Amino acid sequence: MNETPEKPAAATKAAAQKSVTKKAVAKKATAKTTATAAEKAPAKKAAAAKKKTTATKTTAKKAPAKTTAKKVPAKKATATATAKTTAKKTPARKPESRVAMVRRARRINRELAELYPYAHPELDFTNPFELLVATVLSAQTTDLRVNQTTPRLFAVCPTPEDMAAMDPERLEELIRPTGFFRAKTKSLLGLSAALRDRFDGEVPGRLEDLVTLPGVGRKTANVVLGNAFGVPGITVDTHFGRLARRFGWTTAEDAEKVEADVAEIFPKSEWTMLSHRVVFHGRRVCHSRKPACGACAIAPLCPAYGEGETDPEKAKKLLKYELGGQPGQRLKPPADYPGRPAPPMAPPAAAS
Repeated sequence: MNETPEKPAAATKAAAQKSVTKKAVAKKATAKTTATAAEKAPAKKAAAAKKKTTATKTTAKKAPAKTTAKKVPAKKATATATAKTTAKKTPARKPESRVAMVRRARRINRELAELYPYAHPELDFTNPFELLVATVLSAQTTDLRVNQTTPRLFAVCPTPEDMAAMDPERLEELIRPTGFFRAKTKSLLGLSAALRDRFDGEVPGRLEDLVTLPGVGRKTANVVLGNAFGVPGITVDTHFGRLARRFGWTTAEDAEKVEADVAEIFPKSEWTMLSHRVVFHGRRVCHSRKPACGACAIAPLCPAYGEGETDPEKAKKLLKYELGGQPGQRLKPPADYPGRPAPPMAPPAAAS
């Protein structure tokens, strides 16, 4: 009776152990699967990241290709447009020998002499000191403005001694209309004192002496020498330099180099009048921005013909001063001047 119940207890115990074993195996399998999944997850993420990076790089490589494809035609179009513009503005020049250029240059001078037999310095003056002062004042302004300003100035200080003794502020007010009046006042006071102290109040007649004066360079010295002392000189201002290059006499931009190049082409006796004729032509016809090519008497001799207006009727409307029916720049021009004198400066408006 007592041995019969032992079998079920043993069986129950075995079954319980078997169940525990199955659960342990299942739990181990689950842990293994989780670990495998955990190991595979970073690999998948890494693969996905790598794929994304590769795709980004590929896109980045493709993007410049598109940009380049767009930019290249634009550059070509710009270059083509620039080339066309240059071709229109700059007429082709035929090769010319030195001898041919010199002959053509001297013929231009003769043609200009016929066109402007009355060419003259366009500053009003009665003596070397007045011409020297007027030329210094003409920097960065017109000769007309200087001519309208100097009558009052010379009425107050007609000599170097008078000007050297001037109050700077008073002198500034007198020359204010010419612009840059502070710098010009300093130059005028300096050169007047130098004339008084070193040259006995007289303007020297040598270039070497003139260029030692404050505010006086080669251009100013040549103006004074050529027109007050009869010493030949080439005056290279903006007009002369521009036309000398257009005529093919020089390629230089530096004023002294232009002067040297032109001096080799023309005899010394022609230098002063050549300067006047070229400057006259530059102011009246061969303007900086829009030359009146169609109304130019020397167009057949000019290598730069076509840079400006070639239609005769339109070109006539561009002419200035006496050629355009307008007053000249001098208030007191020479007797043979065919145009009208310039008007004096208008008096300041009365304060209301």
